[in-house]
Amino acid sequence: MKLNNRPWTSFYDKGVPAVIEIPRISLVDLFNQSVKTYGESVCTICEGETQSYEEINEFSDRVARYLVSIGLEKGQRVGIMLPNTTEFIISYFGILKAGGVVIALNPNYRPAEVEKLANESDVRILILPNSYYQKIKALQSRMHMETFVIIGSSNEVAKGDITWGGLLQTFKVGEPVDVEVHPEDPAVFQYTGGTTGTPKCAIGLHRNLVANVYQFSFWLVNTHQGKEGVLIAIPLYHVYGMVLGMILAIKLGARMILITNPRDLDGLLEAAETHQATVFPGVPNIYAAINHYPPVVDGEYDLSSIKACISGSATLPFGVKQAFETLTHGHLVEGYGLSEAPTATHCNPILGENREGSIGLPLPNVDCRVVDIKTGLSDVAVGEIGELIIKGPQVMAGYHHRQQETELVLRDGWLFTGDIVRMDEEGYFYIVDRKKDVIKVGGFQVWPKEIENVILRHPKVCEVAVAGVIDMDGTEVAKAWVVLQRGETSTPDEIRSFCDPFLTRYKIPKFVVFTESLPRTRVGKVLRRVLVSEHESSIGN
Repeated sequence: MKLNNRPWTSFYDKGVPAVIEIPRISLVDLFNQSVKTYGESVCTICEGETQSYEEINEFSDRVARYLVSIGLEKGQRVGIMLPNTTEFIISYFGILKAGGVVIALNPNYRPAEVEKLANESDVRILILPNSYYQKIKALQSRMHMETFVIIGSSNEVAKGDITWGGLLQTFKVGEPVDVEVHPEDPAVFQYTGGTTGTPKCAIGLHRNLVANVYQFSFWLVNTHQGKEGVLIAIPLYHVYGMVLGMILAIKLGARMILITNPRDLDGLLEAAETHQATVFPGVPNIYAAINHYPPVVDGEYDLSSIKACISGSATLPFGVKQAFETLTHGHLVEGYGLSEAPTATHCNPILGENREGSIGLPLPNVDCRVVDIKTGLSDVAVGEIGELIIKGPQVMAGYHHRQQETELVLRDGWLFTGDIVRMDEEGYFYIVDRKKDVIKVGGFQVWPKEIENVILRHPKVCEVAVAGVIDMDGTEVAKAWVVLQRGETSTPDEIRSFCDPFLTRYKIPKFVVFTESLPRTRVGKVLRRVLVSEHESSIGN
């Protein structure tokens, strides 16, 4: 597809070019540029404490000196198992300066999960909170793990391990670390369910992440270098928070307002107001929660500083968008991305036309096609559904030690996403569903998202998830798990009757159950597999 055949570029905000020039630099170079330009400016704000760009640079130098001193070789993996804290930022850039590769792990993982992932990706050093140290240390003999760096005071530090305070003090003085880090070097191994559903490490090169933050620095036309505050409530260990929170903030020379516990809405809102947050990447759940939070409704918080919000990981209900924009007078737009293209490939214009239900337009330098679901060989007609495939500078190098799966999703330079979409005539894209989530009802293909979108129109419904389950006769049918608005009651028949005018009979869920909440990941994605597993367990009993 030639550049002049990209219809979406006509709908870009004024000032956003179809093609941008992305420098061939590493994330270390990007960080150093911001330190040079914004050295004395605030870089991080966490629980009332601030650090400047120069201070973060100095502390990350100490981490790099330590890693080199214990023999870290270029390309070796170092794990960070921390929430959104200043220590995460310092560790991240210290690892990169030393030539290491970051593996960010969910700090809520169980020890057995850490063991499995660490062995798969060969993590040699792990930075973790003191509260998890002894639990993970007990499994060290079963891992390749050599050393632990412990955040927080600890009276029981084994030989070979070190506390954070001890590290910063011991390596306060020393020569700058002289490791050549190139744009083509791996920067992160990001765990993902991927386009095929099984956990694996997507290899993000330095140039991939640099490209994505440059794309968004152009996309966010209402932001200005050195004048923004990025509210980071989405986890930094997830590639979304890592790239569109932390690294984008670095590129903008912004202050990062780090939220360690996003469930503490008062803490989040107070930080946003006090530190004048202007950019707020998030997930639909957090925006919806803010919209309905009584102190917000009562006007106790002033959120008028917020002007640019990107919503990802799940569908953004149009009502949530409208309510949040009315509340803040800012702009909340839906985007799309995946760990295999860390982290985003599409977004609605921040000031221009947003279309309900759309993930927006491909970013500058991104090419997209919608291809036949079965073969992936031919493009479908405009408006028809097919698999989304992407080509762009942010597309990963592949999966770590998964050559077969890499060849399955990376073909001739195109990333096969596994997402089923359609594109309208102007180049706005719409997610239909995940390829792997299709339900086969009597030989017909049924897309859960289509059913969910209908049920969400019901005035009593707050949230819904739909998945395929096996009926007593061995056939697959659709089942809906429905969360009602507070104080409402309903029945399965009422929900099914509501669907009747909108859906063919075989698409209407055979089973409808009501639940208080839906299981989700920390970044808001509904865990359909958990719901299906619970259904199977209930049938088995």
